[in-house]
Amino acid sequence: MQWSMHNNVLTSPPSSPSPRAPRGRPREFDRQVALATATRLFWIKGYEATSVVDLTEAMGIGTKSLYAAFGSKDELYAEALKYYYTSYEGLVWTRFRKASTAREAALAFLQDSAIAMTGGDSDLPHGCMATLATVGSEGHSELAELMRATRAGGFDLLKTRFDTAKSDGDLEPTTDTTKLARFVQIVQSGMAIRARDGADRAELHAAAEFALSGWDNITGTIDQSMQIKG
Repeated sequence: MQWSMHNNVLTSPPSSPSPRAPRGRPREFDRQVALATATRLFWIKGYEATSVVDLTEAMGIGTKSLYAAFGSKDELYAEALKYYYTSYEGLVWTRFRKASTAREAALAFLQDSAIAMTGGDSDLPHGCMATLATVGSEGHSELAELMRATRAGGFDLLKTRFDTAKSDGDLEPTTDTTKLARFVQIVQSGMAIRARDGADRAELHAAAEFALSGWDNITGTIDQSMQIKG
């Protein structure tokens, strides 16, 4: 879909105007649809493996139109990453936010990640775009920092939830919420890699349940109860 103008002139006489729009009028460009298409392509192939030609073909626009609308490939990827997060974060974080305990929240986060990473209910690409996102260090420092910040946002949500649980007495006062949040995040990152490699939902759910089967040990609940008994 090109945005270039053509200086064609209508040949119909003034008394009998054609009902069709002038051929020189550019076709309408739906920027949001193009962004969604680019996001899916980046999600599947990653930043490095997705060329500008890949993008223009998938989005149905010319190279000049892509640069006019989005600025550059880096800027398009940055916008796509934000679009990915705002469009799909509810798939992973909704039950997490509603969970009554820290363990329920962690399990919901991992279970729902497993669902989203294996296509969800709408044939989404497998894996996690944010977790698996990488760029070369040369000339992409701002984009690389955005990727790190996006991943850090997930860690911050986990830690904040666990800090709240600690304040409420749901977690022991000795629980290291930084290590706990990092542990859960790392489990999810491993699940993203397995999903990209073809693991099915059942495998990822089993991994999530196994990872949290030692929750009392991880959070120090067993040690605390033993001290009380002693």
